[in-house]
Amino acid sequence: MAGFSIPRVAIPATLRLTAGQPLDGEIYVMERVPQHAGPETPLDMLNREGGFFPFRPRAANASVLLVAKARTVTLTVPPPPADSARLSAAKRASLVITLADGSELSGSATLELPEYHSRILDYLNAAESFFTLATDEQLLIVNRAHVLYARPED
Repeated sequence: MAGFSIPRVAIPATLRLTAGQPLDGEIYVMERVPQHAGPETPLDMLNREGGFFPFRPRAANASVLLVAKARTVTLTVPPPPADSARLSAAKRASLVITLADGSELSGSATLELPEYHSRILDYLNAAESFFTLATDEQLLIVNRAHVLYARPED
């Protein structure tokens, strides 16, 4: 029986794990997903079922690593194209996140939540393991399990 492979799209990324130095390379997302139009996003990929994801370091002749999501602190990717219709309905909040190692990340969160649950606390308490912070240059995908606390800047 021949194997079935879902087409994948490579996205440049910087991976920061609980140990070691950040690694530049690429992740792979599905070309299509049932939950929305277009390709799977890096956030979708990290929040889908399964404990590991493929990452290819940029180093010459590097093998694909199967990385544990639980040990992933952040994944930094290029920002997605702006979706003005979605963003106009969402609330934005500036945050400073302090990670378990004491380092800080800052950026803005897009709160796409029901009005009665649209606080920053509700965003941080969502069921998914990963959430995003955006800067002008990049999208930081952060593992909630490695956050000590968040401080709103607004």
